[in-house]
This record gives sequence, C-alpha cells and structure tokens, in this order.
Amino acid sequence: MHSFLCFEFQISIFVLLKLELGTWPAELSPPSMAEWIWCNGTLIAQDELRVSPFDRGLTVGLGLFETLRARDGQPAFLDRHLSRHAAGCLRLGWHELDPGWLAKGVHEVLKANRLTHGHARVRLFQTAGQGTLADLSQGDSALTLVTAAPLPPAPESLSLTLSSWVRNERSPLAGLKCASYAENLLALAATNARGFDEPLFLNSKGDVCESATANVFVVKNGTLRTPSLASGCLPGIARDVVLALAGEQGIPSGEATLGIDDLFAADELFLTSAVRGPIAISRLDDHHFQEGTITRQLRRAWEAF
Repeated sequence: MHSFLCFEFQISIFVLLKLELGTWPAELSPPSMAEWIWCNGTLIAQDELRVSPFDRGLTVGLGLFETLRARDGQPAFLDRHLSRHAAGCLRLGWHELDPGWLAKGVHEVLKANRLTHGHARVRLFQTAGQGTLADLSQGDSALTLVTAAPLPPAPESLSLTLSSWVRNERSPLAGLKCASYAENLLALAATNARGFDEPLFLNSKGDVCESATANVFVVKNGTLRTPSLASGCLPGIARDVVLALAGEQGIPSGEATLGIDDLFAADELFLTSAVRGPIAISRLDDHHFQEGTITRQLRRAWEAF
C-alpha cells in the first residue's frame, strides 16, 4: 500500500478536521511534502513507502514516536529523545534499537531533505508490525521511520481552556509517547472550536496534569512549579531541560501537586514542548495573564542552551 501519510498514523484520520478548525500546534500539524524518509535504515522517496494493512501501528495505534527540533541540521536533545524512546520500548516489551543507528537516520533525513539551515521538525516513529491483538511484540513487518520537514515559527503565546475530559493517571499508557493519540486530537478539536489553542487536562483526582501537546508550568511569588509525573503527565524533554535551567538561573523550582485554583492564582503560566520550548499562556478560560519575567528569562536561557 502506497501512502503519503502512513508515517503519520496518529493524525491521519483527523486531517479533514484541520481544514475546518485552523492551524494546530506544530507538534501535530502534518509535515510539508518532504521528498525523503528514512525507513528501517534506508533512505527512500516518501511515495515508495509500503506499509502492511495489518500493521498494528496502523490498525490499533500500537506504536511509539518522538518529535524533536533541529537547527541548522543539528537535532536538539537527541540523546534525551532516544533515551525516552528506549524507555517506551522497554515498557512495551520491545527490543531496544541501537541509538547510533537511529541518530544516523535523523541526520541522513535532514541532509536528504536539504534542512541543514534554519529550523526543522523531525519525527521518529516505530510501529509494532503485524501480529495478533493479544501479542504486543514487534512483528517482522515492524517499521522504524524518520521524517523531517520545515518548522514554522513558534507563537508568542497560547490560550488554554479546561477540558471536559480528564487524564487517567493509572492508565497503562500514562507517561508513554504512544501513537494512540486520538484522545488528544479530539480534545484539541473541541478546544479549537471554542477559540482556544490548547486543552488543559486534570487527572482523575482533579489535579492539574498537562495540555494535549505540552507540559504545564506555574510561577507564583518567584517560585516555579510543574505537576509531578505521578499526575500522569508525559515526561517531557523540554520539561526536564527547563527545570534544569531554572536551577542554573537560581529560580526556586520543583514538582508539586497543583489544582486548577493554583493556575488561576498564578503570576505566570507557560507550556513547554521540545519543538516550541517555553511558551507563555496569555489566557486560561476567562483569566488573562501577562508574560512575566521568569517566563522571559527561561525562554532566553532555552534559546541560548
């Protein structure tokens, strides 16, 4: 089966929604039609990719992915992304792929698509291949894919609205960068229809968890806090980097259990993702926020880092 979008399983069934709802976050927007992809160690033209219609990455979303940013042909935080990917493989019982082999694929696809200047978005995607529904192991037809496309500029700020859906912090997928992404996309679609950029998820306990594509940070009285991983949030690459940068900048920071009232009472709010870095929150429902000094300070430190 030939397909231009089969390496984007997690968004393919929602492409039509984007036409009505406007621009989605860069992490989820379909890439421009780059000429080359990297598949199981080989560069191929994207329209030469063949995917089994029985691949469980396609049929049930059994797959893992990473999205990272590259600048002038150099991927940012690649070792961190590959470590998280390896941890995801371990949770699914898959064999760990050689990180040097994956890194080679990332560099090759950037060069092949002439993305050695400016910013690019790189996606690593791994499928389970063929197999029965009772079998989580990778089949012989499993695919490891790397794609790359130009990265649009990050927005100056974002708006949030409280989602009517919650995260299940006890889910077997909690904290896993899994291809089963329809929950996020449905929440994004509902959010965009209401005129907001991102949904804010609480977990089943009513604690703040994350947005659909990013981790949440709160600044109050000069102290920086973010929900703990026990909330069910993704262990974001940018989340870890920003916490480390805050320590270097002398900003008191750490994990905390946060309620929605803590966000409404915050002096500053921002989101973090590996593609966009720290982005200020200008609005949470009917509460408005100004980009504060700590958000700006961490944004500068992120760009320099």
